[in-house]
Amino acid sequence: MFRDCLWKKNMPFLGQDWRSPGWSWIKTDDGWKRCESCSQELERENNQCNINHGIIVNSEDEDIFNSGECEFAAKKRKKDHFRKSTNTQCFYREKWIYVHKESTRERHGYCTLGEAFNRLDFSSAIQDIRRFNYVVKLLQLIAKSQLTSLSGVAQKNYFNILDKIVQKVLDDQQNPRLIKDLLQDLSSTLCILIRGVGKSVLVGNINIWICRLETILTWQQQLQNLQMNKQVNNGLTLSDLPLHMLNNILYRFSDGWDIITLGQVTPTLYMLSEDRQLWKKLCQYHFAEKQFCRHLILSEKGHIEWKLMYFALQKCYPIKEQYGDTLHFCRHCSILFWKDSGHPCTANNPDSCFMPVSPQHFIDLFKF
Repeated sequence: MFRDCLWKKNMPFLGQDWRSPGWSWIKTDDGWKRCESCSQELERENNQCNINHGIIVNSEDEDIFNSGECEFAAKKRKKDHFRKSTNTQCFYREKWIYVHKESTRERHGYCTLGEAFNRLDFSSAIQDIRRFNYVVKLLQLIAKSQLTSLSGVAQKNYFNILDKIVQKVLDDQQNPRLIKDLLQDLSSTLCILIRGVGKSVLVGNINIWICRLETILTWQQQLQNLQMNKQVNNGLTLSDLPLHMLNNILYRFSDGWDIITLGQVTPTLYMLSEDRQLWKKLCQYHFAEKQFCRHLILSEKGHIEWKLMYFALQKCYPIKEQYGDTLHFCRHCSILFWKDSGHPCTANNPDSCFMPVSPQHFIDLFKF
């Protein structure tokens, strides 16, 4: 036994652990081809840098640096490069993930909210107008109640995506109200967590959270000072459309605040936005008749104030959410995926297994 221990102590390091996973392969028309991971591509990019660095070092002073020190410097540069890359991009760019809630022989551990947030491609989703509102609503729900449940990597990814959303709104000047509401909820949550430090679990140094709060306050100030650029167009404008077309546009909105905002554009749109029938249809779409009876608001003439009722009911009950594209969950495969992307389902009738996932349902999937 002493001889074996001595042999292990003096045994040279041969390289990568033999228990590590092998190469990844993909089947093509020409046969199986090897898929190179991001780390291998990063290593290939750094190899050229290592060679050039070695030439510079050896040419200036060969006696100062030996081969071991050069190898250590190369590894340190590679590590620093990886850290910089993680600050600007997501670790994963997957269109679907497997949601497992318990350990098995094949899978150890379980999928958490932070892991799902890291692996799903939310960074690219915000560039799609159909998914933008969905991602913003999800970030808002996480900011309200689930921010402390995210891991350190997920928190970094969260604020990186939030940074991209704010910059996108500042550039294209679209959906500023949604981002203002998100930042307001996030700043309120951070103020409570920072004040109660020691009582709540915060992943990371308190100074990091203070810097994040200062960044949020800066974003809020930038959005507050945002000035909409006037569109110079001599062609057909919104006010040139007939009344029935303008009225039809208003009936397409599912958010009362959007109707009020559009009504501030012209006097004609304001008149159409105050239509009682419009607000009645909006209330009937979002709420049930039993909810109407509990919050009836009547005018002096005895008429129902549907506009006031909508905002009163909105404070008490959740409204229906509409998104161009949402995440879906396959009950047969336990896979979470974007609707337009799909996933390799093994069921005979895959469409019957798919279930749309709202932002709140997304969070509920990872509550164990």
